[in-house]
Amino acid sequence: MNAPAPIDFWFDFSSPYGYLLAEQIDAVAAQHGRQVRWHPILLGVIFQATGSRPPAEGDSAKARYVAHDFHRSARFLGVPYNPPSRFPLPTQAAARAYYWLHGQDCALARRFAHAVYRAFFVDDRDISAPETVLDIAAGLGIDRAALAAALQTPEVKARLKDECDAALAAGVFGSPHVIIDGEHFFGADRLSQIERWLASGGF
Repeated sequence: MNAPAPIDFWFDFSSPYGYLLAEQIDAVAAQHGRQVRWHPILLGVIFQATGSRPPAEGDSAKARYVAHDFHRSARFLGVPYNPPSRFPLPTQAAARAYYWLHGQDCALARRFAHAVYRAFFVDDRDISAPETVLDIAAGLGIDRAALAAALQTPEVKARLKDECDAALAAGVFGSPHVIIDGEHFFGADRLSQIERWLASGGF
């Protein structure tokens, strides 16, 4: 009997809702015998291609609501959250580092992804800075010099571009975006639907 197909989890490291779902998705999938393929992408690329915009900008009523909802959703899920002082940030370095690591050690790449998210949304570190990304990696025992060199290679840069292209081809339009056997779920607030879908095989 063939194993069920992996779940695809598309996200940007600057996405608060992506962070919240990242803290939950693997455990939920494991309960139903599924693995998760993580795909860091760049929301700027996705928004440009789709004509979309961030959920809320400036000091509008919607922006204030979204900021409040980040806190409330984190409390609801029991996930630590400290709003970063600089938001959003470019995440090319972190995403490229993830793909380079994933090519060598999937489990280590996953630990790195969690560490990047927590560095931004708990410790308020500037994950747009390559030096910060290298510091995070070094804290996990990753060879800093090797990663620094890898981030400059055309192959690693092309991998991130290819992933963004694949996301657009799959119909991804934001973060977090989960695809289970062709079914799309957008947003961290879809976790309960994801759990029901996995348990029942669809509804």
